[in-house]
Amino acid sequence: MAEFEDKYRLTDKENIFIAKKNFVALIHSNSKFEGVNTTLPETKTIVEGMSVAGISIDSIGVIVNLKRGWEFVINSNKEIDDEVAKTINGIVARDDSLDPGGIRTGEIQIGGVEYQPSIPTEEELANDIDTHLRNKQKSKTQNIIELMYSMMRNQYFWDGNKRTSILFANYYMIRNGIGILNINEKQMPEFNELLTKYYNTNELGELLQWTYDNCIYGIDR
Repeated sequence: MAEFEDKYRLTDKENIFIAKKNFVALIHSNSKFEGVNTTLPETKTIVEGMSVAGISIDSIGVIVNLKRGWEFVINSNKEIDDEVAKTINGIVARDDSLDPGGIRTGEIQIGGVEYQPSIPTEEELANDIDTHLRNKQKSKTQNIIELMYSMMRNQYFWDGNKRTSILFANYYMIRNGIGILNINEKQMPEFNELLTKYYNTNELGELLQWTYDNCIYGIDR
């Protein structure tokens, strides 16, 4: 597998600035993982605490919880570990999960794929995070992209795994000054196709390359 160098080397202040500047757009993008059908202006209105006619309570809940999740990602000072991942899941999946923030203890099916993840343990999540983020043979950017997709495929939580994984990835990226990772609305069809292939084959190369080429943002000097 090819090496993927860090695209950005930013200060914490610079990286937080990017996240805050794109706050609504990031929430809007992440809400598409749950099929939320709002426009960007409608998402902005909901983030600002106002109601939007014709938008379901469930969709509003997804956006509000993503807002809280991104506030945690930007403002928290907690060490980067499995407890942060569980905290993020507890926030973003609070209205969807059987046990928000708790590791999945039963079998689930992923719609549209043949692959069925095994029942995970807390130790497996902790080891997955530790193994990827301690890898000195690859860049921080490559490590966190690989970890993000491993977390999605293993489905550590009852619900909200994609939202949790991408917010956790950004939590790490912000604190390491390597930019922001975002999969926008227009990219979603290609992302879903590549993710389905990865789920079924456990071959990450094509999805890793696509994500690295198209989904990392920062300050170009």
